[in-house]
Amino acid sequence: MNKARIQITGIVQGVGFRPFVYNLAATHGLKGYCLNDSEGVVIEAEGASLDEFIRDLRLKAPPLSKIETITVTDSSERGFSGFTIRESVAVTGKSVLVSPDISICGDCLRELFDPMDRRHLYPFINCTNCGPRYSIVKDIPYDRPRTTMARFTLCPECDKEYHDPSNRRFHAQPNACAKCGPKVWLANRDGSKTDAGVNFNAIKEAQRLLKEGYILAIKGLGGFHLACDASNDDAAKRLREKKRRSFIKGGSSNKPFAVMSPDMESIQSFALVEEKEEAALKHRTHPIVLLRKSASTLSPHVAPGNNRYGVMLPYTPLHFLLFHGAGFKALVMTSGNLSDEPIVISNEEAIARLSMIADYMLLHDRDIYMRVDDSIVRVDNGVQRVLRRARGFTPEAIPLGEEMDEIFAAGPLLKNTFTITKGRNAIVGQHMGDLENMDALEFYKETLRNLKNTFKSEPMAVALDMHPDYMNSAFAREYAESHGIKIDRIIPVQHHHAHIASVMAEHGLTDEVIGIAFDGTGLGVDGEVWGGEFLVSSRSSFTRSAHLSYVRLPGGDAAVREPWRMALSYLIASFSENAEKEAPFFFERREAKEAAIVKRMVETGLNSPLTSSAGRLFDAVASIIGLRDRISFEAEAAIELESIAEIREGLDPYPFGIKEEKPAIIDTAPLIRAIVEDVRRGVSKAEISGRFHLTMAEAIAATAKGIREKMGITKAALSGGVFQNATLLSLSTERLEKAGFKCYTNERVPANDGGVSLGQAVIAWEKIKKGN
Repeated sequence: MNKARIQITGIVQGVGFRPFVYNLAATHGLKGYCLNDSEGVVIEAEGASLDEFIRDLRLKAPPLSKIETITVTDSSERGFSGFTIRESVAVTGKSVLVSPDISICGDCLRELFDPMDRRHLYPFINCTNCGPRYSIVKDIPYDRPRTTMARFTLCPECDKEYHDPSNRRFHAQPNACAKCGPKVWLANRDGSKTDAGVNFNAIKEAQRLLKEGYILAIKGLGGFHLACDASNDDAAKRLREKKRRSFIKGGSSNKPFAVMSPDMESIQSFALVEEKEEAALKHRTHPIVLLRKSASTLSPHVAPGNNRYGVMLPYTPLHFLLFHGAGFKALVMTSGNLSDEPIVISNEEAIARLSMIADYMLLHDRDIYMRVDDSIVRVDNGVQRVLRRARGFTPEAIPLGEEMDEIFAAGPLLKNTFTITKGRNAIVGQHMGDLENMDALEFYKETLRNLKNTFKSEPMAVALDMHPDYMNSAFAREYAESHGIKIDRIIPVQHHHAHIASVMAEHGLTDEVIGIAFDGTGLGVDGEVWGGEFLVSSRSSFTRSAHLSYVRLPGGDAAVREPWRMALSYLIASFSENAEKEAPFFFERREAKEAAIVKRMVETGLNSPLTSSAGRLFDAVASIIGLRDRISFEAEAAIELESIAEIREGLDPYPFGIKEEKPAIIDTAPLIRAIVEDVRRGVSKAEISGRFHLTMAEAIAATAKGIREKMGITKAALSGGVFQNATLLSLSTERLEKAGFKCYTNERVPANDGGVSLGQAVIAWEKIKKGN
């Protein structure tokens, strides 16, 4: 073959692929052209070395690219005089995978601090190997006019680079310099400009303000951060009081702040860093990585009651300049929003919403089209797990192994993401947060519109949670009606089945698994609140084989905010009328009237649905041992319970029972009674927590073995927010694997509710194939 048309799909736009093709063609002496279209890259080529050229397309592809398919067909075009890059062509209804935003590359970083370089200290330096992508793309094909950089006309020098095939900035769409590109300036909280100047002059003044204890709102890549010196107690405390709304009336939340540090040496001064954690920190995605604390050099207000810090390295040139010559060990860099609201992306929105928190604002004029928060990962036993999927990961596709109808999976209410399917891929949207107000729902709708447009997706099926009152499920039904989607293609999906299906989708599992779904809440098919489930699961259906014993959830959501309510419920379930006699230490901490009211609710079932939630069991134990009776943010009690857990040789689990019913029931009463006895004997909280974690792992393994004896299934899939507890996950998988199970867990999508929409999409497709 010496003449061919080559079509390439995957992440091949915005990653330097056309310049790569151009130079590769020159190396092989080929003539023809390449261009972007709405599906990927199209190449017409002729020459004697065509076969070697096609081989090298995959072998030598740019580092940020991800080729899905290369299709080679005969071509009738001929008579080329050389090889060129042609203008992009939009194809109606076709889509291409879009690259996530990428942290600054080593070449740009060197130029940033090179006094002889024309982009010296320029906060928006980038090239084809780094910089904004997803956050600035308005449409495809990915070209400058379809991004938020369209308003910036290239100066002659930048234009020359842009059109020079030998240059690293050849067709780099965000290319710019201080003469022609975006600028940074410092503003007062009312939006008026200070006299600090622009770019690094403004950043130097921002450094000074941060050193003096001021709080700054800083516009970044996918939204604003709220920043202060992480070593300054007063600044960190003030930021916490202003930003963090607490579940406890009149208080501030203890939810940890993320911090950004300039380099590994600085990070190692306050955190322990293992080899794979360092690799995660330095990866081109530059996520927040959860690291164990090693010293108290940062303010205690950064991450109170937690044994880990959330740490990231700088990922934009502006971030590097914030640290340049400043001497900061770490800056708090928390999402620029009020609690429960979407991250702020525009200057006008920042002035309106963040001025009550920030003293000053570091603004710029490169618009953000897609708001996207920082991603969070943790490394467990050498395996990286995404806990929040956003910047650097979204909108990277997850391959599903087969062509699917286009589906919109609406996701859960809390820690929401949605998923759309296109071709053989699932595109999981970025972290949305909790959909509990209209601002959050508008962010959700905005992102859906954007991703549908970017991927040219018109879903004709909708998957949603079974719960009838979720805001996004109501929207999904409205969406289906307004888009003419038939009733049999509106598919409710049970929450915990979706958790397990997300693991199956990640790992390409198609046969049945024993799904172990431990989380806080999800509506069960019996109308009760599930959360401690063992499901024999396929991609299309499930059978509930076992669950944690039911107890009352007194006050519904109030029991989530006040773990002492769950403690009381478990004490009553375990001791009946003798609860106060057996656990006097607990009741002595309670206001008598309040305790009597909740006790009555438990006994009568008034506003107290039944729950099998593992999350609520962790809350109850935390309260029983006197660790935390009320929480200021979701899962605070469980996080503290894990953080104090002492796991050592010779530590025995507590007793528990398994009642052989249909489904089987894990009886927690013996566990609670034994914990109460240890509290009365003065056993340390750390030891009780350790024994409790061991007990849960033993119960998981024993229950799974019982199901295997009946069903012959040897694969176990573990998911749900409770398995973000690294101690529990490690102990559980260790015991399951020792018992002969092959374990699968979430890695690319969160085990928490951030992965649910992927599972919903997969289940919906299987049901569609089977005719529901």
